[in-house]
Order: sequence, then C-alpha cells, then structure tokens
Amino acid sequence: MRAAIFANGVIENAERAKQAAKNAHLVLAANGGAIHCLRLGITPAVVVGDLDSLDESDRQTLEVGGTEFITHPRDKDQTDLELALLTGAARDASQITVLGAMGGRLDMTIANVQLLALPELNGIQVELWHGDQTAILVQPPGDRIVGSTGDGISLIPIGGQVRDITTQDLQFELTDETLDFGPARGVSNVISGPNPRVQLGSGELLVVHTPGSLSRV
Repeated sequence: MRAAIFANGVIENAERAKQAAKNAHLVLAANGGAIHCLRLGITPAVVVGDLDSLDESDRQTLEVGGTEFITHPRDKDQTDLELALLTGAARDASQITVLGAMGGRLDMTIANVQLLALPELNGIQVELWHGDQTAILVQPPGDRIVGSTGDGISLIPIGGQVRDITTQDLQFELTDETLDFGPARGVSNVISGPNPRVQLGSGELLVVHTPGSLSRV
C-alpha cells in the first residue's frame, strides 16, 4: 500500500507532489502540510498533529471533503511528521513518499531526515522528495539505486560509521570501505552504469539521488 505524506516545509516541485498524491492509496498531512494539499487541489484522507497551523476555514474545507483528524496535544515528544509516519506505518503502508520535509527551519529539516531511521519504519520503503531530488535510508545488506547514467548520487553516513561499503556502477567506486560520520567523502558521486547499487555491512547510509548533473545544484 502506497502512502504520501505532506509535511509543512517547502514544496519545490508541485507537479511531482501532485503525482505522488495521485499514485498513493492513502494521503496524509502532518499538521500544516494540509495547507499544501489544499493549494495543490488535494484532499488528504487524514491530518495528523496538533493542528495549530490550520485556521477554522481550512479545517472546515477539509471536513467537508471527508478528511479524518487525528489530534495530538501541542506539548508532545514527537513532531507532527513523526506522528504522520507512525500513522502510515500503523495503517500498513509498504511504501511512503514524504513531501515538504525540507526547507524552512534547519532544525526541523535535520530532524525530518533522521526520521527515516525510526524502527517502526523498518521494512517500509520510505522516500523523502525535495524538488526533483530523492533521499532514502539504506541499511545492511544494501539496495539498488534508482537513477540513470550521469545522475548525481551522494552517500552520507547517518548516526555513526558505516562499514564494508561496496558500490557498483558509480564513477568513484568503494570496495569494502568505510565512511565515517562527519567527513563529506561520499558526497557528489555519479552513476556510471545501468545497474547502480550499494552494499554495506553495518551502519545506515543516506542515499541522495539528483537527476542530471550535480553541477547545477
């Protein structure tokens, strides 16, 4: 089951966001992400969070469209996007696309990326979309990389050292190597063949795909 979640950050590619919603079986909004949905002509099935970003008019519009509200207190340990991700997982999503998780507050952007490591998301294919870029979290034993020859790929350790990394069909190959948390060695690689993939023995690797040349980013 495919789910799309709209967060309250920046939506840079409206058409891609609309396509994600169209392809989803379930559309959720994390609090103010519902405003993105309304502006894009999308009615989310569920809005999750403390709802402090929605005015009465927006809420009434959503209610008329049949949106379900899952309301949480403003003083809570989880962010609204975290609660939306947990809701998607609880409703048996096998794939989740997240829109609007980047931009705006730097602290929220960093926290949103780290949400990919939630244990409740293990076994679920989760992608963060920002403009035409896509970020996924790769855990052992690894995964294929979706992209075309010439596209940019960055491999960024999350939460600590990543060991025994071996890549295939990337311009700068790694063979049983280690990427440390902190240095930017894995940034700005390029797909060089038809079957790109990354294997790893331990740790978690954020893989960011950028269509086309990285020189324009």
